[in-house]
Amino acid sequence: MSSKSKFPFIIDGHLDLATNAMSMNRDLTQNVEAIRKKEKDLGWTDFQDRGKGTVALPELRQGNIGIVITTMISRFSEVGDPLDTLALPGWHSPQQAYAHAQCQLAWYREMEELGEMTQIRNQKDLKQHLQVWKSEDHDIIKKPIGYILALEGADSMVNLDYLYRYYEQGLRSIGISHFGPGRYAAGTHSDGSGLTSLGKELLKEMNTLNLMLDLTHQTDQGFYETLDIFQGQVIASHQNCRVLVPGERQFTNDQIKCVLERDGIIGGSLDTWMLHPNFRMNVDDPKQLGINMECLVDHFDHICQLAGDSEHIGFGTDLDGLFGLEQTPYDMNSIADLPKFEDILLKRGYTPTDIENIMYKNWLRILNTVLK
Repeated sequence: MSSKSKFPFIIDGHLDLATNAMSMNRDLTQNVEAIRKKEKDLGWTDFQDRGKGTVALPELRQGNIGIVITTMISRFSEVGDPLDTLALPGWHSPQQAYAHAQCQLAWYREMEELGEMTQIRNQKDLKQHLQVWKSEDHDIIKKPIGYILALEGADSMVNLDYLYRYYEQGLRSIGISHFGPGRYAAGTHSDGSGLTSLGKELLKEMNTLNLMLDLTHQTDQGFYETLDIFQGQVIASHQNCRVLVPGERQFTNDQIKCVLERDGIIGGSLDTWMLHPNFRMNVDDPKQLGINMECLVDHFDHICQLAGDSEHIGFGTDLDGLFGLEQTPYDMNSIADLPKFEDILLKRGYTPTDIENIMYKNWLRILNTVLK
């Protein structure tokens, strides 16, 4: 059962809604329990989280999550199978990757047609959406989820002209890498590599637009190369601390400080792989390892100590990032439980102002900086 939020809304800086809808064939207008039951009844086993998903549009409303940064993900790989979940998937041409990303965009547009979601492209959109969510006259069950469109991995950008095409479609955040090799930059599990020549050109071009650059999934080498070129607003949408959970997927203290120096925000991920050292996917049980929601606050604490304030952290839950209950803190049933963090943070010594920052104000500051 979810807790009632004390704030007008919560912002989640990273979800993969369209991937779940289109690649996993989930009707996200249905609630989590209905989706789980259907997948169990059908006997689906193609993804590890079948029958165990934690994110759907009703649960976002139930958890008072009024704004999300949500992705299009479409990889390019000359040898990968885009439907093979056991290897690094990818389409065999950038044009196919772009077409697949457009399929995901079409799903967001359909959700807008139904009144389930509304795209936020600029300050006017943001202001109107906030008025709806702050209004007591609107039933929360009917409030649309506001979304900022993001690209996780830039492989589907066929060439630099497509940057402007995506921008016209409302894209406001780009992470140029994802997992493994990439057309623009190497990603997670490719440490020792960095930006490609195309990636360097893309970052220079991105300087001409009001965009967030998401540093999540960058390799260590690519991280520093990127900061030397890109001059705009940086974020790390779903990123935790390497000092607490070793491995190149997490940020070092120096990387965290670089984000702080650029007035960025680090969204805490609730993937148990990023909350406990040496967590083994599909082997370890979060409850047996004691991985609860409070584990994320350890990462918040660490970043706050480095920053000297609570103004650079928020949520980037990634709770629908191709994992479910098997890889989620054991005291969460769905994303509707996110308001529980309010009491957890209070007990850990965070002030009401700190908690308000984490729940939505820090992300809102970033969005107000980028959206024009």
